[in-house]
Amino acid sequence: MVSGLINENPTVYERKERRVRTDSSNTDEFSVEPIDHLEIFDHIRDIRDPEHPYSLEQLKVLTEDSVEVDDGKSYVRVTFTPTVEHCSMATIIGLSVRVKLMRSLPPRYKIDIRVAPGSHATEAALNKQLNDKERVAAALENPNLVEMVDECLSPSFE
Repeated sequence: MVSGLINENPTVYERKERRVRTDSSNTDEFSVEPIDHLEIFDHIRDIRDPEHPYSLEQLKVLTEDSVEVDDGKSYVRVTFTPTVEHCSMATIIGLSVRVKLMRSLPPRYKIDIRVAPGSHATEAALNKQLNDKERVAAALENPNLVEMVDECLSPSFE
């Protein structure tokens, strides 16, 4: 994790119970299964904060309500709320969410990552950076950033 913490004592919340998936009666392996906001949340809830040994769910950076899905239009929007408005790790958090979804979802999905309105000092710049294909591609060519993202995405054994 990072030394010189921005938010030394974050509030830690209880995790929500995991949703039990019902078994689909459709056995056609070529059929498209609909994806809902809870499934997306299950993919991203365990991403770890870059500064703390807690998940983004435990810090309420991400909640079930922060995920919007339009399966028909193949569109996903995730709005996250940094723990402090001057969070220097907001870019890493957003990039981690994007990479996790890029690895988890079919390529037909357009992924939109946003900072919650009024939750960060440089909200507009962050939103532009997190949704610009060229900037994301350049970030993912930087080995130091990729290492940080991979650390955030690595499973925790709690």
